Amino acid sequence: MKTFGWSFAISAVALIVAFIYGGLEALILCAILGVLEVSLSFDNAVVNARILERMSAFWQKMFLTVGILIAVVGMRVAFPLLIVGVTANLNPVEAIRLAMEKGSIDDPGSYAYLLHEAHPQIAAFGGIFLLMLFLDFMFEERELRWLGLLERPLAFVGRLNGASLVIGLLVLVASATMVRPGKEIDVLISGILGLVTYFLVRGLGDLFDVDNDGDTDADDAGALAKSATRGVGKAVGKAAFMLFLYLEVIDASFSFDGVIGAFAITSDPIIIALGLGLIGAIFVRSLTVYLVREGTLDDYEYLDHGAHWAIGALALILLLTISVEINEIITGLIGVLFIGSAFISSIVRNKRVTAASLPSVDQLSS
Repeated sequence: MKTFGWSFAISAVALIVAFIYGGLEALILCAILGVLEVSLSFDNAVVNARILERMSAFWQKMFLTVGILIAVVGMRVAFPLLIVGVTANLNPVEAIRLAMEKGSIDDPGSYAYLLHEAHPQIAAFGGIFLLMLFLDFMFEERELRWLGLLERPLAFVGRLNGASLVIGLLVLVASATMVRPGKEIDVLISGILGLVTYFLVRGLGDLFDVDNDGDTDADDAGALAKSATRGVGKAVGKAAFMLFLYLEVIDASFSFDGVIGAFAITSDPIIIALGLGLIGAIFVRSLTVYLVREGTLDDYEYLDHGAHWAIGALALILLLTISVEINEIITGLIGVLFIGSAFISSIVRNKRVTAASLPSVDQLSS
């Protein structure tokens, strides 16, 4: 309750507000959107936790305060308004007015319709960004493998310089060929921007030792303070700020499918903000903090792998939705399946390691 108490309290408030706003139907839709967002975001929480555990207590609090404002207000409210405003050439006031009209997704000119029309560009940006995240993880050489038959060949491919970029561009071109006529250039530009964004935030992260193990020159940053907690260096100063930005970009990329998918359930921006933001996003934050505080990723070592396989699946699904409709429930179930399987595999591995470390009967008798 120490970790999830606020999430339960805020969720209760969100459901009450939804009921006051639109009655029982609004309450049910709000709850459905909250559950959908959480089911889609297990992999998000695992990846966030792995990054968040590198940050000092102050920056962890920043992620839970400023970060939640970005997640709720930025991605669940402002982002759809921005997309609709740009695609329909509307100013912010007109975009808000259009949103409050709550038109159907099948009604040309409505808020939901315009956002749905922009889906190929959004999916290309988010899909390519997440694909890069998946490929870079799989291309790394590491002793521990979960799905060895798949991960070892991927690690071998990763020895080729620029392998992730080559694959990303090929996948992007393939995706652009499947989109309806007239959208090809938009998809290519969005996908390239996704690539640029990924390599930019990744490059800035490497510059300030975001993704390494605390070996940045101390004179350069004053950036890392050593912590005894699990032997992990805690990022502070410029390093922590870049880590925070990196985390927010990744967190935003995970939101694309949920935000777009929500409009298939309701086109009411208030219900979407309450369900995806005040319930879903805050529960994902709490789950992230729980994983960090409990050291879950160190105790269950395959969770990282399961999360990145879920990311890879999500990236491909986003890119496929450029040309075909895929139900968001399927996306959520695939993510839960990967995370659940990795969790069970971790338990089995832990038991095997524990059993191997116990002395045998012969050793005890001697």
